[in-house]
Amino acid sequence: MQRLARNGGSAELLRWLAGRADGWAGIASSDGTSLSASGTVSGDAGAAGGSGIPDVTALVAEGVRALTERGALAFSHDTGAHTLLLFPLPGYDPHGEERGTAPLLAVVTPRPVAAGLATLLADALMPLSLCWEAEAVERKRRRVDLAESRGREAVLHLLMTGQLSIAQQVAGALRPRLPDPVRVCVVECRGGSRDEVARVCAEADGGRSWIVRCPVYVRHLILVMPAEDGRGSGTATDEAVAALVAGCVVGVSEQVPLADTATGYRQAFHALAVARELPTRHARFGLAPEPALVVGHAGRQWAEALLTPLLTHVPRRAQDPGSQELTATAASWLAFSSHATDHLKVHRNTLAARLKLIGELLGLDLHRLADQSALDLALRIRSTPAPVCTPDSGETERTASSGQRDGGTAHGGTAQGGASHGGAAQALGLDEVLRRPAVQEWAARQLAPLTGPVGGPAEETLRAWLRCEGRLGPTAAELGISVPGTRKRLTRLETALQRSLLRPPSARYDLWLALRAREVTATS
Repeated sequence: MQRLARNGGSAELLRWLAGRADGWAGIASSDGTSLSASGTVSGDAGAAGGSGIPDVTALVAEGVRALTERGALAFSHDTGAHTLLLFPLPGYDPHGEERGTAPLLAVVTPRPVAAGLATLLADALMPLSLCWEAEAVERKRRRVDLAESRGREAVLHLLMTGQLSIAQQVAGALRPRLPDPVRVCVVECRGGSRDEVARVCAEADGGRSWIVRCPVYVRHLILVMPAEDGRGSGTATDEAVAALVAGCVVGVSEQVPLADTATGYRQAFHALAVARELPTRHARFGLAPEPALVVGHAGRQWAEALLTPLLTHVPRRAQDPGSQELTATAASWLAFSSHATDHLKVHRNTLAARLKLIGELLGLDLHRLADQSALDLALRIRSTPAPVCTPDSGETERTASSGQRDGGTAHGGTAQGGASHGGAAQALGLDEVLRRPAVQEWAARQLAPLTGPVGGPAEETLRAWLRCEGRLGPTAAELGISVPGTRKRLTRLETALQRSLLRPPSARYDLWLALRAREVTATS
């Protein structure tokens, strides 16, 4: 019994006892409910040889009620063909405050009861009770761990959607305190090692980082780390983890305000794509401004005009998603594509219905990369504090005249070589934003790593991939190469651009905007 308890726990002990009793053995609660059982459970009371157990659930429930009413320390009940034996598990005082709450060992065995069976069951009570209590503690620990994990995931979700004050309130019950500013680190672990890597991460930085198990990618850990350690030097937690854990890959963002955690996550994910190709398995995001920081006042006006129908949406029914929920859905889908169902914890049909409504409200075709890029930029502009987007000299007058030419419309986007679903009037609004000198400079930095002359192999592959809405099959057909060959080209582009392309969050929106910015300048 001791060996079974150590190696198999209560389940193995019950299986062994059921075999010794030639019947059924289980643990029942104080109301007669079976909590764990092993052995023959059959409803054919007249089975030949009497090996079938007649309605064991009702028999055990009846026996538990009788034992409780009598206040007995053990109970035996003959049914004719079988005998029910009940023993409360030790560790509970049957005459104290917990009387009647102790789980019970229940055994149903054919009559006559085998010699020595009652003594054997009495001897089994102590190891069985210890196993059951240890398993109950483990179940509670797992529930606590799950609750904490879900709580941390909720805080990260709030940070990613820009709800900083609510995130800080929820985080107040957990540790450590949310740092500000931060670096976001994404750790890609080997299969099945995420919990162990989380422990290594916690030890490496002394518990100063927020460690969250990614709800989208099962091999990823997300660390929200203090940008500086207590001594004022740059944190080296990311480098330590890459060195300590064999096979893991680490990508780290720039220093960002806590309110820009979503930006930090995108940067860390892009750095992760670069780190996979490096022998050190570690990379930090290269300096590159967010497009939302360079669009100026005109960009904010364009984003506000585009998003107004979504932000002012009032659902017809109380159970329908409101504007805040739809905005969070759009941001999650743009970041994680179909994996947004895991991030938002919704069914794929629910996600599809929400996206259809979002497209109808905004007048966008969300199947098209052009409109996806416009919406992504608008949402990022909205989440960026206004003071950092200062207009250029004379921009206000230029924007006003542009608005008059557009008939007052400032939203929309265009595909490469054609107008978007929203029409030409909408296209002019985004194009005017992309003509801004600061945006042009940003676009040039995005495309600078592409080697060769304009239209060379790297840029040709990128343009084909974007024209095909980021789909590998159509891109391969357009380029006249195989799908694996196309994937290899894009992987090399990831290394050159230092951005993730094949796995969301992808840089395809930024790259589409950069190429479009080059086009509108060339045609103006």
